[in-house]
Amino acid sequence: MAKLRPSGGYRDTVSFQTATLIYDATYWFCEKFLDPHSRLVDQMVQAARSGRQNIAEGSRASAVSSQTELRLLNVARASLEELLLDFEDFLRHRHLPQWAPDSPEAMAVRRVPARFRRQQSDPSDRTDLTDLTDQQRRALYAPWLEHDDPAVRANAIICLIHQANYLLDQQIAALERRFIEEGSYSEQLAAARLAERQRRRKMADPTDRSDRTDPTNQIPNCPKCGRLMVLRTAKKGKRAGTQFWGCSGYPDCDGILNL
Repeated sequence: MAKLRPSGGYRDTVSFQTATLIYDATYWFCEKFLDPHSRLVDQMVQAARSGRQNIAEGSRASAVSSQTELRLLNVARASLEELLLDFEDFLRHRHLPQWAPDSPEAMAVRRVPARFRRQQSDPSDRTDLTDLTDQQRRALYAPWLEHDDPAVRANAIICLIHQANYLLDQQIAALERRFIEEGSYSEQLAAARLAERQRRRKMADPTDRSDRTDPTNQIPNCPKCGRLMVLRTAKKGKRAGTQFWGCSGYPDCDGILNL
């Protein structure tokens, strides 16, 4: 049986690939230009790692929880924002110049993907940066990320962080729209379960109309938040063992309906 919702596939996303580039570049930057024993190095490397790892974890979690995926992508976004401030601080504290967003230097870094596509010898070749290995992708940015001048490296990483943050903002907005339009995993699972029960009943007896009167075949909306509800069984108390409708948004919403 196919998964109700796809998950994974994060390795092929531009956001994850850019975050990987940032993580590697940050590790080598700290190794070359900062005291390896300083707390700042730990913070910068961990922020870069968090940006990458949370994209991956969120992608895997998407199969069962839109909320978890959104939360982890927001954590990734926040981690990269923290890293951005650290690189800006590095430049400012050392009186080094920071490239303006529309400067020739910054534009050169931002145009690497477009330049790579133009340089393909075969016009029909649709190879993109997402099709390259991490090593091949890093080689395209090597003139900046392996530069001897720390200001060039820091500014190039800042450009990449801005790109990753833009991609994550778009990804988060798309997930929010999908959640509003399609509902949570629990809602989709309940709807799929209901559809399967009705399909099997029709196959067994095409004349059966009990689905119109059986309350377990009519999924209500939560009276508190409006989400679809899920059929649950009470585990304790005077109603232990009896079924009831519980909000699919639990524990954020504790709305219930008795059968």
